[in-house]
Amino acid sequence: MAKVGIFLITIALIAGMAGCDCYSPPCPTPPPSQNLEIRDWYDLDDVRDNLAGNHTLMNDLDSTTAGYEELASPTANQGKGWEPIGTFIPMCPYGGLIGTFDGQGYEIRDLYINRPDEYLVGLFGCVYAAGVIKDIGVVNFTVTGDSYVGGIVGRNIRGTVSNSYATGSLSGNSSVGGLVGYNQGPVTNCYAAGSVIVHAVVGSVGGVIGGFGAGGLIGLNGGPTTVSNCYFMGNVTSYSSYAAWTFLVGVGGLVGVNYGTVSDSYSNANVTGQYGVGGLVGRNLFDGTVRNSYSTGSVTGEEGVGGLVGDTVVYGTVSNCYYNHDEVLINGENVITIGALFGEDFEEWLANDKFLDVNERLSQENGYYVVNNVTDFKELLAFGQDGSLKFKLKNDLDLATEPNFYIPYFAGEFDGNGHKISNLSFNFDFVSHVGLFGYLAPGGKVTKVGLENVNIAGYSAVGGLVGDTCEGTVSDSYSSGSVTGNEVVGGLVGHSNFGTVNNSYSTASVMGHSGVGGLIGGNGGTVSNSYSTGNITGSDQVGGLAGSNARTVSNSYATGSVSGNEHVGGLVGVNFGLGTVDNSYATGSITGDEYVGGLIGSNGDRGAVSNCYSTGSVTGNTNFGGLVGRNYYGTGEGTVSNSFWDTGTSGQATSDGGTGKTTTEMQYIATFSGAAWDICAVNPSQTNPAYIWNIVNNVTYPFLSWQP
Repeated sequence: MAKVGIFLITIALIAGMAGCDCYSPPCPTPPPSQNLEIRDWYDLDDVRDNLAGNHTLMNDLDSTTAGYEELASPTANQGKGWEPIGTFIPMCPYGGLIGTFDGQGYEIRDLYINRPDEYLVGLFGCVYAAGVIKDIGVVNFTVTGDSYVGGIVGRNIRGTVSNSYATGSLSGNSSVGGLVGYNQGPVTNCYAAGSVIVHAVVGSVGGVIGGFGAGGLIGLNGGPTTVSNCYFMGNVTSYSSYAAWTFLVGVGGLVGVNYGTVSDSYSNANVTGQYGVGGLVGRNLFDGTVRNSYSTGSVTGEEGVGGLVGDTVVYGTVSNCYYNHDEVLINGENVITIGALFGEDFEEWLANDKFLDVNERLSQENGYYVVNNVTDFKELLAFGQDGSLKFKLKNDLDLATEPNFYIPYFAGEFDGNGHKISNLSFNFDFVSHVGLFGYLAPGGKVTKVGLENVNIAGYSAVGGLVGDTCEGTVSDSYSSGSVTGNEVVGGLVGHSNFGTVNNSYSTASVMGHSGVGGLIGGNGGTVSNSYSTGNITGSDQVGGLAGSNARTVSNSYATGSVSGNEHVGGLVGVNFGLGTVDNSYATGSITGDEYVGGLIGSNGDRGAVSNCYSTGSVTGNTNFGGLVGRNYYGTGEGTVSNSFWDTGTSGQATSDGGTGKTTTEMQYIATFSGAAWDICAVNPSQTNPAYIWNIVNNVTYPFLSWQP
């Protein structure tokens, strides 16, 4: 399933992570609230029996302090070491710490935990709402667990951790962080240092589906939660990152997976992983916000790799956050990804209290900052994250001398003013969100710009003009050239989530694996009055206009040839969810193996097709047809109404939906007016914009009145 489908399906699952456990045992008696003064390991161990108390550390604890050998050494508890304080009890308001643990600036040293088959692992296994940990250092620890593993806290459920630090070596399988494994509460003025190692990130933790991260400070930061004024120094390594949905996996220098807020923080970490690997944050998901922060370490990964953020999707935002492009190595090279700033600009930004003045770089006319040349355009690296800024192109630009340059994140408005940008090129197959504008943030707009001779390759969310957009707008624009990627790849836009694409087109050839479309790879928004003419090649969910559609395609068409394996359509590869396709057509030849249609490869899950037609030849092995390959896909059956295909040119006498007509009938207005189409007959070379459809009766097929 294309990314857009995964996003829509999983939002509800993520939102309920805290309360989705499989059983609910009776709540125990509320914990005692005796206040303890802690001077040795025996006193510390007594905290587990007084979880509601307010406890004070009176001195440092280490391997020479009484009780260490019995309670916290490598030989304690049959080699398991320290038993974490507090646990998670489903549907109970307590189980972990609900009182206060005040370290008073002292340290707990030499902590040893070896519990590779357990979750909720750390000095504290679980901290609940009202629980507070502050002013404590946990130093020279060695901690091993399975899931929810942290140097100080395994899982923080709306508790508070402040003015604390942790240094040592940590390893686990999922939601592993140097300070906190899985965090759902405020963490402020904290740091961690050392090494964080994840051996395998798997598809579920304790029966809960969600994000699975490894981070120098926090493994998984859930929202709404803020991590502020924090940092990590050291190494974060994930040896194997596998999940049923790998886009939920993240490996980050500070936070592995974030759908809360990270602010005023930094990471100086060497980060290594597979999926969603970032210098500061691995994956920024579901309203996740990263602001006023930076990273400086090297990053190595296979998919969705970035110097600052590996991947940001579904309303994720980044503002005033950067890394030094000239110094940070990504897979051994200097690569532009989200947050890249050239060295001199980065140093100026950092030295000037994380601020650069756009008025010192660009002139302003009528509320728009003017882009006169390539040098001006490159300033959008520094100012593209500011959604309040508007830019206007004053001349054509040629990027032939700027290989691998693009704007990876854009939140404002860019008016191309009818000009063109030529020779955009980019070729790093491990980077996601790639296009002239890699990620168009919520509210961002790109209008009236033409891209000519695009030649780009990336991993996922790859488009000629925009790689990925969430509630952004692309209008009155076009692209030509070649676009290549793995998943959600489109000639103009790679992926759209509730975004808008209108009055636009692409003539680019497009190649990819899944979610591959001539105009847009995966559509979860609105596409209207647009078309594509390029040839499209892919494997699964391949369409002349859109690889997959879960929202709206209207008044649009595609003419390019399309080839793939499964779910292959002249206009849309797979139409599902709430997907609607109306007043659209396709004419290109279609070749595939299974679920192959002249217009739609697969239509289902309440997908609706109306007032459409196709004429292209169709070749398939199973479930193929002139208009629709299969009118059933997923959990529900789709609908096809008032739609037709040409039985002669398609070579197909049957279709799983629609009505077959001869070529003569397809060029006869009565065929369509009889189906209540909004159509009128016009003379050759004329159009009547008062109707959606025009036709030169007995001469042409119907065409859209707006089309050139």
